[in-house]
Amino acid sequence: MSTLTKQDTFSGLLESAPKNFESIRTLAKGSYLSQGIPAVKAEEYKFTNISKKLEQKITDFSPAMPLAVTAEQVKAAIYEGFEGDLLVFSNGQFLPELSSNIEGIEISLISEKTDLVLGSIAKPEKDAFAALNQASFQDGIFISVPKKTQVEKPILLLSFDQANTGQVIQPRVWIEVGDFAEVTFIDQSVSLGDSSYFVNEVVEVKGGINTHIHYYRLQNEGKNVTEVSTIEADIQKDSTFNSVNISLSGDMVRNNLNLNLIGSNSEGNMYGIYLLNGKTHVDNHTNVDHTIPHAESNELYKGILADHSRGVFNGKIFVRQDAQKTNAFQQNNNILLSEDATVNTKPQLEIWADDVKCSHGCTVGQLDEEALFYLQTRGIDKLQAKGLLLHAFAGEVLEKIAVESFREYCDSLVQERLGSKF
Repeated sequence: MSTLTKQDTFSGLLESAPKNFESIRTLAKGSYLSQGIPAVKAEEYKFTNISKKLEQKITDFSPAMPLAVTAEQVKAAIYEGFEGDLLVFSNGQFLPELSSNIEGIEISLISEKTDLVLGSIAKPEKDAFAALNQASFQDGIFISVPKKTQVEKPILLLSFDQANTGQVIQPRVWIEVGDFAEVTFIDQSVSLGDSSYFVNEVVEVKGGINTHIHYYRLQNEGKNVTEVSTIEADIQKDSTFNSVNISLSGDMVRNNLNLNLIGSNSEGNMYGIYLLNGKTHVDNHTNVDHTIPHAESNELYKGILADHSRGVFNGKIFVRQDAQKTNAFQQNNNILLSEDATVNTKPQLEIWADDVKCSHGCTVGQLDEEALFYLQTRGIDKLQAKGLLLHAFAGEVLEKIAVESFREYCDSLVQERLGSKF
């Protein structure tokens, strides 16, 4: 049971919920009230005391309404070299007037899709924050890529966040990708101001047969922001889902990524890098559910932690009884740059099938002193040598980004953080 009063904490949020999707919202509200905000005693949140963090911020939250965003702000926020289409949001709400008209793709407000079964992928009974979002989100965006459509340019989901202390931003995104289609999304948020607000995002992805979906996410919120992000995807036969998540900033951040492999020859690839300093706390929770034979998953998360920062990694791979011929790989590697930095890592395998190839592992250590010394003997000063080694460590994840301009942008952010630019 949470130390917070389950209903009172978000009572303002629940009371202000729109009246559409009434049955779905009622179901989600019941799920939220039965679960409550997870306390530190909850196994899934044992290293991330988000209940305490939210209690420190405010005792009652209210929804953050959209703020005015100018074309100049949008232009300044787009990373250099971007070529693609743009969907702009303010405090989680879609701004069509600043967004691209993407030919051949349906884009509408979720409120216009009255027959949409929200929560059929990111089920509210599985997590309190997914339930809270479904019960009280204001509106969201529906994106549908028709079958056999090859979207050659990436779609940038650019979110501007600015809220007062005690306000909640709740983005809601539904993505459908038809059979034999391919699309790339880049999810990026820009924090305007340093107030202490809460972001609670849910993204549901419904893939068709032989689809190829790439989802890249850059998490770089303001230093006082608490954030929970839940992304869940259904992956069908002969399909691939590639995810790269980069976490750089925030107060307390929880990233939930869940892949459901529900078709043969499906593949899920999950990559992440977290570069933390100060007192930033980032918790990456991943879940791959192998439900059918002949599917594959690959997972690699890396962390570099300095100062008093804290990282958490909990990766779960489920191989169901019928999921023979499964290949699953999972690895989490961490480098601690400070005696005060900590990481809790827990890769997990639960296997009920007997004809599988599965492996997992984790490492926590410091920089290789021999490699550092070697670079110094070649005339590279210690600080630069340290940055080069750390950049090489992070590069194994960054190279998984197929969009060259975005990969170069993320690489520049990493180099700037690590001090390896020269």
